[in-house]
Amino acid sequence: MSELVRWESDEGPVVVEVDARDPGFRAVSRRGDSEEIHEVEGRFESALGHVRGAALSALRTFREGALDPDAIELEFGVKLTAAAGAVIAKTSTEGHLTVRLTWSRERPETRAQGA
Repeated sequence: MSELVRWESDEGPVVVEVDARDPGFRAVSRRGDSEEIHEVEGRFESALGHVRGAALSALRTFREGALDPDAIELEFGVKLTAAAGAVIAKTSTEGHLTVRLTWSRERPETRAQGA
């Protein structure tokens, strides 16, 4: 069973369809609309804060050390829940995170070996 929930954001309201069977779902208030949109406590930016922290941590991990890639791409699904805000969505029974590291410049040690 899905429900519509609304977060306020710096750019205006954000309405998201969530599964009302998720643990912790409870209606804070209802609007008089026919679609019944539940207002969520907190702001949309706060809901995304946990995922932002996870992304920053992953980026820091791959930027540090010997890898030193020219570009890092992180891809993960984000699930929005009324109770927990944003969480990294799962695929099947495991969390979903794809990392792509790319190098486009020639490494100094590679140039020295070819000389």
